[in-house]
Amino acid sequence: MSNSSKALLSIVVPVFNEAGNLRPLHEEITRAMQGRFDYEIIYVDDGSTDSSADCLMEIVRNNPHTRLIRFRRNFGQTAALSAGFRHARGKIIVPLDGDGQNDPADIPALVEKLYEGYDIVSGWRKDRQDNPVTRTLPSRLANWLIGRITGVKLHDYGCTLKAYRAESLAQIRLYGEMHRFIPALASWGGEKITEMQVNHRPRTRGKTKYGLSRMFKVILDLITIKFLSSFSTKPIYVFGGLGGICLLGSFLSGLAVLYYKILYTPSLPMNRNPLLIISLILMTTSIQFVLMGLLAEILVRTYHESQDRPIYVIEKIYDPAGREEEV
Repeated sequence: MSNSSKALLSIVVPVFNEAGNLRPLHEEITRAMQGRFDYEIIYVDDGSTDSSADCLMEIVRNNPHTRLIRFRRNFGQTAALSAGFRHARGKIIVPLDGDGQNDPADIPALVEKLYEGYDIVSGWRKDRQDNPVTRTLPSRLANWLIGRITGVKLHDYGCTLKAYRAESLAQIRLYGEMHRFIPALASWGGEKITEMQVNHRPRTRGKTKYGLSRMFKVILDLITIKFLSSFSTKPIYVFGGLGGICLLGSFLSGLAVLYYKILYTPSLPMNRNPLLIISLILMTTSIQFVLMGLLAEILVRTYHESQDRPIYVIEKIYDPAGREEEV
């Protein structure tokens, strides 16, 4: 018996208007899991407006391995995945899209890879079956940018099909469109991450929910991720740094005003020089940045101390005899 068959596997499938794909997808998942895993399938209906809800209800009634979470309205893929992760009972969690483009037959290989000592195994759709202009090219640019900024180099952040150890997701809270950044978020705690190629299939039913507009959301979320990863416990450094730059600019502008006053325009009042206004604006901005940093420091301390949330992650603790203690 393989290691992967010893732990409960939770498969999380976010669904939004995918009625035509659900039954074939469910049959594929069942075939892939049959006899190999103790598993559950959690379908999350993200406020579908077609017949997806009825189809999912029928699937759940006829299969003891399935559970259904229904949203009151469409909250987005990140919220759907977050709900699925929160209600998953498995030691291993594998999300995949409800559009049928992810291949459930790849799940066993992802799980086996996880048992090689990794905490997260990310799918890589090397041979993507999507529109190269509106989907593939923007995705490659986004993956390159995310890798450069977060330091976690993956070929395909956008692939939903991944395998996670449940404890790797326990401390992660998802907002906005941040489901694609889970490996980067998990890396803060020292999680071991790898990737492997997975099969990607063309969409045969329904319409895609993704487009170029997501690039802008990715950039905004990436700014948030970078700030949280680098300055979440020391925000005064970034705001103080910006304040210092503004203060330096104010000082240089002030010197320029004095320089022109003394050497070139001794009879002209200094308040007629626009650099004086710039100097005052930069000085005021500098003070505001420092104050914002102080407020951010107070908020950070309130956040961590109110939840008794440490700023570190412990892997193991050993007693003097070398025995492992419970963390």
